[in-house]
Amino acid sequence: MKDWFVYARVHAMSKVVKNNSMTPNMGFWAKLPKPFFVSAPMADVTDCAFRQMIAKYSRHGEIGGGPDVFWTEFVSADGLCSAGREVLKRDLAFSKNEHPIVAQIFGSTPEHMKKTAELIKELGFDGIDINMGCPDKSIEKQGAGAAHIKNPKLAQECIRATMEGAGGLPVSVKTRIGYNKESLEEWIGAILETKPAVITVHARTRKELSLVPAQWDYVARAKKLAEGTGTLIIGNGDVKDLADAKSKVDATGADGVMLGRAMFGTPWLFDRMRKEPPSLEEKFEILIEHTHLYEKLLGDIKNFAIMKKHYKAYVHGFDGAKELRVHMMDAKNADEVERIARDFLKTI
Repeated sequence: MKDWFVYARVHAMSKVVKNNSMTPNMGFWAKLPKPFFVSAPMADVTDCAFRQMIAKYSRHGEIGGGPDVFWTEFVSADGLCSAGREVLKRDLAFSKNEHPIVAQIFGSTPEHMKKTAELIKELGFDGIDINMGCPDKSIEKQGAGAAHIKNPKLAQECIRATMEGAGGLPVSVKTRIGYNKESLEEWIGAILETKPAVITVHARTRKELSLVPAQWDYVARAKKLAEGTGTLIIGNGDVKDLADAKSKVDATGADGVMLGRAMFGTPWLFDRMRKEPPSLEEKFEILIEHTHLYEKLLGDIKNFAIMKKHYKAYVHGFDGAKELRVHMMDAKNADEVERIARDFLKTI
């Protein structure tokens, strides 16, 4: 009986959405081959330095290489409409070898979302994504992130305002399957009414954070809901690598998969032609290059300690890794990290 009820809800919602004759503005999304594999937006992770490392070592733009789409870290729409916008705009910096690239924003003031979309258009991005899934309490206090799940009407207003300011750029939404409990049909249905190009479904509720396994059957249900609307569905959560991503596409019918934590320490992750991971020496050279690039591009506005989460991923799985990580965690700049790494290499 319960299964029949769920099916009836999905079928009814699909009929409502399909009867809407409007089609989404797809932009570059319409040109992507399916399935596609994209890099996740992660605060203090997917900055311009890390994205450039991914573009280089995943051979972005070459046959069998690179994520199909890059995402920026999320940036506050309110902040970009304030006196401090110039510093925040640094989080939206990108290089010419990162296209297509989507700027992710968060906020709950429709007017600011519209103005921010206008700015993103001016900056040369290929698309705009709205974060409606972040569980950070400071974000939710602003009515943004996952707080939108509790207020679908405001969420719709923010999406439509962003579309109004986007100047033809495709607008997408990244969210979760519910707040305290799953509410997929109601919540995803409300988003679909606004005709976004893409919805990325992180297959957990806000309450679950990342403490339980992602439930990819909800991605399959979201795909069913979106049938006939033109909106693409990306699945997200607990994806180990590209092989795992492909198997999840096969299981759910998703149009694409977003990889997040799997990128840590593996900027070559999206290189489909690579058969073996880099040698330890090569990994260290990549680590050193990444560190110097971060310092060059962001050292004047971001704390060097942000790089330490990358060292945890780069430095593991070999004798002496734990002790080496301890030394790197104490480093204060890129030159120190390079010296520590090269001294270690001399011992092996």
